[in-house]
Amino acid sequence: MKGNLYIISAPSGAGKTSLVKALLETTAGLSFSVSHTTRSMRPGEVNGRDYHFVDMTSFQAMIDNGEFMEHARVFDNYYGTAYASVEAQLDRGEDVILDIDWQGARQVRSVFDHAIGIFILPPSRDALRERLRGRGQDSDAVIERRMQDAVSESSHYSEYNYLIINNIFKEAVSDLGAIIRARRLLRQAQADRHADLLARLLAKTR
Repeated sequence: MKGNLYIISAPSGAGKTSLVKALLETTAGLSFSVSHTTRSMRPGEVNGRDYHFVDMTSFQAMIDNGEFMEHARVFDNYYGTAYASVEAQLDRGEDVILDIDWQGARQVRSVFDHAIGIFILPPSRDALRERLRGRGQDSDAVIERRMQDAVSESSHYSEYNYLIINNIFKEAVSDLGAIIRARRLLRQAQADRHADLLARLLAKTR
C-alpha cells in the first residue's frame, strides 16, 4: 500500500521547520522529502539532511531534464522537489512530508491530486516579527521584507485541507500528529492494511 503525501506550508517564521522536526521524531512511518535549493547553507544545516544544496547550473539542468515535480523561486533562491525520491518513499509505504511554499503546492497538486495540504500560521503578526528577530540572522530591512511576504503567503491558507495555528508548540505538534493518525484510520486505508485480518474475521463458519 502506497503512503500518503503531505504538503506542509507556512510563512517564514511561523515555526514550520521545528514543528515538522518534532513530528518526525514522534511519528513512525513518516519521512521527510529533502528538497534541492540554490540558497547558501545556514549554520547548523547539513547537506543531504536539510536540503540538497546545489548551484544554479545544476538546478537548471534538473529543470531541463524534467526531474522536479515542483520548483519555485523564493527570496531570490530556487527550491525544488525531485520526483524520484518521493515516488520511492511512497512506494515503500511511507507517509511523506513535502516542506514547500504555496507555489510549489499548486504544482504538486496538479500531478498528485491526492496530496494532503496543511497550512501553519503564527498566532499574530507581533509573534511572527519576534520569531524572525529571534533568529538573529537577518537585518531589520530583511525582517520587514519577510513580514510583507508573510502576509502575502498567508493569504493562500484557503488552498489547503487543514489549518494549524502555532501558538502553543506542543499543541501544534499534537494537531499535526492527529491529522496523520486520522488519515491512517480511514476505512479504505485500514481495509488495505488489514486485509488478512478482515478476511479471517468475516469468514463464514459452519
